[in-house]
Amino acid sequence: MIAFIVRRLLQAVVVMVAVAFIAFLLFQYVGDPVVFMLGQDASPAQKRELYSILGLDQPFYVQFWHFLLNAVQGQFGLSLRLGAKVSRLLSERFPATFELSMVAAVLALLLGVPMGVYAALRRGSFISQVFMTVSLLGVSLPTFLIGILLILVFSVTLGWFPSFGRGETVQVGWWSSGLLTRDGWHHIILPALTLAIFQLTLIMRLVRAEMLEVLRTDYIKFARARGLSNRAIHFGHALKNTLVPVMTITGLQLGGLIAFAIITETVFQWPGMGLLFIQAVTFADIPVMAAYLCLIALIFVVINLVVDMLYFVVDPRLRVGAAGGH
Repeated sequence: MIAFIVRRLLQAVVVMVAVAFIAFLLFQYVGDPVVFMLGQDASPAQKRELYSILGLDQPFYVQFWHFLLNAVQGQFGLSLRLGAKVSRLLSERFPATFELSMVAAVLALLLGVPMGVYAALRRGSFISQVFMTVSLLGVSLPTFLIGILLILVFSVTLGWFPSFGRGETVQVGWWSSGLLTRDGWHHIILPALTLAIFQLTLIMRLVRAEMLEVLRTDYIKFARARGLSNRAIHFGHALKNTLVPVMTITGLQLGGLIAFAIITETVFQWPGMGLLFIQAVTFADIPVMAAYLCLIALIFVVINLVVDMLYFVVDPRLRVGAAGGH
């Protein structure tokens, strides 16, 4: 187990360095930030001076090395658009994105798993057919269209929920939380539902497919022959083995929720990292864009490591295999 973790950590370091290099390489050629900051009428002398101040006149490998050293220390330089530390900007926006993603993930799991189990066990029923039809719509419709439709129905027509913003927040140390206020919950429902619908339908269809596959295996037939109840077979044996591939998808989708909340945050003007990234792209704010991509890559790497470790808890075959190999 320890050797496995060390091996995965070394792989994570290689992945992070590669992502940092690619991000830095790509965004070196996205616009000219000096032109954005000084305007088209700036003199060549003013441009050279600002290039020197920002360190943009140094060779590429020197800039990347400085970026890498600062990133290890949690420092990503200054935002070319706002003139503030990128680390501070991300730390201020991270709670909003994280809370939105967590609420969406919880909604997707609490609704997707039971719906998938029901669709597998009662696959000929009317409700099961409704679930599958809804899942097709959830997978097919783009996120921004779902968000606009929810705003149209629940904000404009019915007036039940606000259409933008995060609402009232409470400061807990450096963390600003909207989940501790009623107004915060009122504002997060629509964007969280928008972000969760695609993940919910994906989890539901995956659980249904895996559940049907597990129910056809020999050990389930043996369990029925032993006289075990349907409840024990379905939830004590079948569902537990179904969760192994579901954990993989759910872990990756959790990172995807954080990374791809950009569209949802833009539609609802949610003050998170995704909205900050969109604004950085518009301005060619290279430090913010590179730091955002590196942070998202780190989140994916950490989630994958946690999911791999959970395999040993959920699937006893992996523990037996590890012990035999040792």
